[in-house]
Amino acid sequence: MEIGLQQQPQAVSQNHQTLATLIYTSGTTGKPKGAMLSHGNLLHQVTNLGVAVQPQLGSRVLSILPSWHVYERTAEYFFLSQGATQIYTNRRQFKNDLKKYMPVYMVGVPRLWESIYEGIQKQFREQPASKQKLVNNLLNFSGRYIAARRLVQGLDINNLTPGLFQRIVAMVQTAALFPLHALADKLVYQKVRAGIGDLYQVLSGGGSLAMHLDNFFEIIGVEILVGYGLTETSPVLTARRSWDNLRGSAGQPIPGTAIMIADPNTGQSLPPGVRGLVLARGPQLMQGYYQNPQATAKAINSAGWFDTGDLGWLTPQNNLVLTGRAKDTIVLTNGENIEPQPIEDACARSPYIDQIMLVGQDRKFLGALIVPNTEALAAWAKQMNRVGAIDMESKAVEDLIRQELAREVKNRPGYRPDDRIGPLRLIREPFSIENGMMTQTLKIKRPVVTERYRDIIDGMFT
Repeated sequence: MEIGLQQQPQAVSQNHQTLATLIYTSGTTGKPKGAMLSHGNLLHQVTNLGVAVQPQLGSRVLSILPSWHVYERTAEYFFLSQGATQIYTNRRQFKNDLKKYMPVYMVGVPRLWESIYEGIQKQFREQPASKQKLVNNLLNFSGRYIAARRLVQGLDINNLTPGLFQRIVAMVQTAALFPLHALADKLVYQKVRAGIGDLYQVLSGGGSLAMHLDNFFEIIGVEILVGYGLTETSPVLTARRSWDNLRGSAGQPIPGTAIMIADPNTGQSLPPGVRGLVLARGPQLMQGYYQNPQATAKAINSAGWFDTGDLGWLTPQNNLVLTGRAKDTIVLTNGENIEPQPIEDACARSPYIDQIMLVGQDRKFLGALIVPNTEALAAWAKQMNRVGAIDMESKAVEDLIRQELAREVKNRPGYRPDDRIGPLRLIREPFSIENGMMTQTLKIKRPVVTERYRDIIDGMFT
């Protein structure tokens, strides 16, 4: 056998324009498309995410998302570039791993924080009545404290330019409520934080974060930094900063990134405070869709602006506030446009509602498909001295859910009569990744759910 020197492969020249990866969109609507991301796209994220997060060498990061997902991949690249320690978990083990590894940071999606919130609320509900009353009172005091503190700091999304008198009143309220908040932290919130691993910061993306979750985590002392982006933008476009954490927003653009709010009909730029279509431009924007020039041309206009498909508005300080997806908008027969996500987020506050999806396109009013929280319903049934299995179709259960919906929808900021929910149906099978009704980032695939329950939805409005 003759042995000789093998020819060495030639080195391939790499630069910022070289294709690094193809990542296919989740395909919540239509056929998935392959976003072509270059080395330059990903490097922009690695070198600029430090504007929002500043991990120390060796900081522990707990990750739960699939490692191939663009949000998780970019986060990993960034944290590893900073010398952080990466720890991987899954949905079954993450609560145990929070306590075991005591991570400083965690990267996840709103549904994950909602599950943590629901777990904490369940523990509160299992306490004796006297203790439940104490906890609820303390949460109420703390809620008023953070609301006053936000106003003082200019971080109240509903009042970004308070007058001098309002600031003075808020300062007095902050000073008066701080001792009660500090007492609540010592009695309750420290124990809650210990139960979830003493997290320092939570990085949330992949969907909008409900305001009640933002409020709760601020109350207990866990900071959530929300970011926004898409597969096509590698993904981060905007991010909240710890020193300018405007709850309810998706933060300000990261360096090199421009956000424009455009009129959906004319494409003209809209001023701050006016809702429209969110367009983005920057070094993180994909090279295009793989072998799909038509889709690329539709998504990116001649000036280089990418149509995100999201609706939102900009504050005077250039924070992006998202209000929904353009293609998710429900148009009633009276011509009213309804953005379902904010209403669904409000309804999910109810302990009896696990998941909800609004329906009603081309109908007179809204309807809802609801996956109830069976544990909470069982506790309610026991409290009402009802024995046996819970009848999902009983009038008592429907009345309970309807009361919950009415209260939460009415208490939502910006409530309008058209937001009211009419017919509803309770569904036993949760929306999940396994049954194809949720994406990997735990967003409901509305077209899939609509098709799956087409007969039920039609029957709701008959």
